[in-house]
Formats: sequence, C-alpha cells, structure tokens
Amino acid sequence: MSTLASQPFHLMIKPAGAACNLACRYCYYLAKKSLYPGSACRMDDATLERVTAAYLQAHPGPEVVFGWQGGEPLLMGREFFARALELQTRYARLEQRVTNTLQTNGTLVDDDWAAFFAEHHFLIGISIDGPADLHDRYRLDGGGLQSHARVLAGLEHLQRYQVEYNALVTVNRGNVEHPLRVYQHLTDLGISFLQFIPIVERQAPGSRKVTAETVRPERYGEFLCAIFNHWARQDVGRVFVQLFDITLAAWLGGVPPLCVFGPTCGNALVVEHNGDLYACDHFVFPEYRRGAVTFENLRDLVEGPAQRAFGTAKASELPNECRQCPVIMICGGDCPKHRLRLAADDKLISYLCPAYRRFFEHSANVLQAMAAEVHAGRTAANVMDVLRQAEGIS
Repeated sequence: MSTLASQPFHLMIKPAGAACNLACRYCYYLAKKSLYPGSACRMDDATLERVTAAYLQAHPGPEVVFGWQGGEPLLMGREFFARALELQTRYARLEQRVTNTLQTNGTLVDDDWAAFFAEHHFLIGISIDGPADLHDRYRLDGGGLQSHARVLAGLEHLQRYQVEYNALVTVNRGNVEHPLRVYQHLTDLGISFLQFIPIVERQAPGSRKVTAETVRPERYGEFLCAIFNHWARQDVGRVFVQLFDITLAAWLGGVPPLCVFGPTCGNALVVEHNGDLYACDHFVFPEYRRGAVTFENLRDLVEGPAQRAFGTAKASELPNECRQCPVIMICGGDCPKHRLRLAADDKLISYLCPAYRRFFEHSANVLQAMAAEVHAGRTAANVMDVLRQAEGIS
C-alpha cells in the first residue's frame, strides 16, 4: 500500500468526469471529454476502490475529505455513493475521520438524494448564480432550457431534510452588474454560506484573450465591495461569505486557507473517472497528468518532482509588481490559472489583480476592526453597530 505523504493533500474526485445534464456556457470542464474519446465517463467499482484505498492509506492527517465534483456527480446514482461510503469504512485507518463534500448543479436533487445526504452527513455545494434572469443567462441544459426553477426545487429538498449546504455563485459578465440583487436573492432563499467564484476563461488553450462570459476585473472588484458594504452593516455572523472569511483570517495573522490565495499550491489534485491524477482542477491537460492512481503510488505522484515544481512555481514566478504590492500577504498572487496579463518585468500577473487590490484595500479597515474584536475575545459582529452608529443608521 502507498506510504503516508509528508503533508496533507486533497483529492477532488470526478466520478462522472465531464459528463453533465447541463451545458453552462462558461463551463471549463465540458471540453475535458475530449481527453477520453469514446468513454462513457463513469467510474467503475474497481477504480473507486483503488482510489479510495490509496487516498486513505496515503493521507497523513486525522481528517480526510472526499470531494466529489464533475461534471455532475449525481449522474452516478446513489448506489455508487453508498458503495463509496462502504469502501471508506473499510479502508480508513482507526484514527481517521472521513467526511464527504459534493458539488452539484442541484437540478437532480430530490427527496431520496436529500435523505441520503442527511443520513450520511454530506456537505453539499449547490450552484446558483442569482435570480432567474441572471442565473439562466448562462446556466442552460443541452437543449437550451433554463435551469433556475429546477435548482430551486433541489434547494428546497436540501432544506427540508436539513442537509448542510452552501451556494457556489459564479460571477460572470452578466450578474456582476447586479451585486445586491444576487446577494439578496440568495439570502432571501435562506442561504447563509456563499462562495463567489469569478469566471475567467481563455478563448483557447494558451491564449491570453478571455471569453465573452468572463467577468471584467474592475466590475468584479466593485461587485465584491458592494456586497461587503451591505454585509458589514447587516449580516456579520448571520451570512458567511468565503472570501470575507478568508480575508479576515489573513488580518488575524493566519495564512489564507484557500489554495488560490496561498503562497504556493499543488496540494489539491484531481482524479478523473478512470483514476488519472492531474495537478489541479484548472490544469486538467495532458501535460499536467501525473499518472494513474494505484494502491501503491499515490504518495509518489502527489509528492513527485513534477507536482512539487508546479506548486512552487506560483511563488517563484511572481512579477515584481506582486512582490511590492501591499496586499500580497492576502492574495498570494492569485491562482496561476488567472495569470494572463504581462507585468512590466514580462512575467504574468493575475487578470483579476485590479479586482482583488480594490477589494482588499477597501475592506481593510473594517476587517482589521473585526480582527481587533476577535483578539479581544469579543464577537466580530460588533463592527456592525460601530458602522451603523458612525453613519447614523438605526
């Protein structure tokens, strides 16, 4: 069996590969079907067992998270995930705690799925881009039909069974213009955990030109600031926005707990439906294939020279503009996938640099005040009263 890795790592497992019942216009993963021509893109039982055993045997930490993504992982059916749970029980070491997360477009979630998730304590991410007119601009099925109503039906099932869930909101060329409409729609639905994921996609591999759906950096910065202003005055402690939490963690003196903002990367890898291991979800290309996962080799694939070089390149290839930036300790130079613009020293810098610099500087005073409250043993939510009083808001 594979020996323990020296550092914790995470596997994002795609049991249905790029197969999906939707055809979102900004999706970066649908094209990955071309890597496996003729394949039905379904993980078989032998591969599931091999990957499960290798992951649990190689992972050094006491807590191991199986992250199921796609495509649409629910296409695999409940029997597949019941088998996955059986294998996790069989191969987990005595000291390991195993948890499962699953990202879905929500359209296939029914009572049976929701009951299954509740019984087995899955954390579900559900994709929704805001009100129907904004969501349905890009999130259509293969026949061009809208999906928002079906997503809301799936969400209602999760809520009825008290499944733990969060919302993944892709911020694109359309909904970026309506930050408070997006935020209010989601919170009105009872969603209290939000992730905002900016759409940044190249027109073609290797190109530095972006697609028509890609968010504009300046508008994304304004989107984040508008939502932050509302949240900081109304919803601290009630609604949790991943980016705001990460930024607060940085002001509290920690390392941002998300790979895109870390100083290095390479510890979050992807397993395709056939067991192929890739460097990262955004680098599923032949040149970033690390090999096929076997019972014996996962530690060597995760800690091999190619993957180590991939992870350290994030810091070693930073342009001087980043190194001298006052918010580098928060953004870490952003995800290498987003490095599309040439800096003055001819190194690549993040396409989203103007957005993140705008947001991190805009939010600094308020988040530093929250950090001071936390350090003093008080709740960060106290900042809401301070801001409202200063502005004469009751």
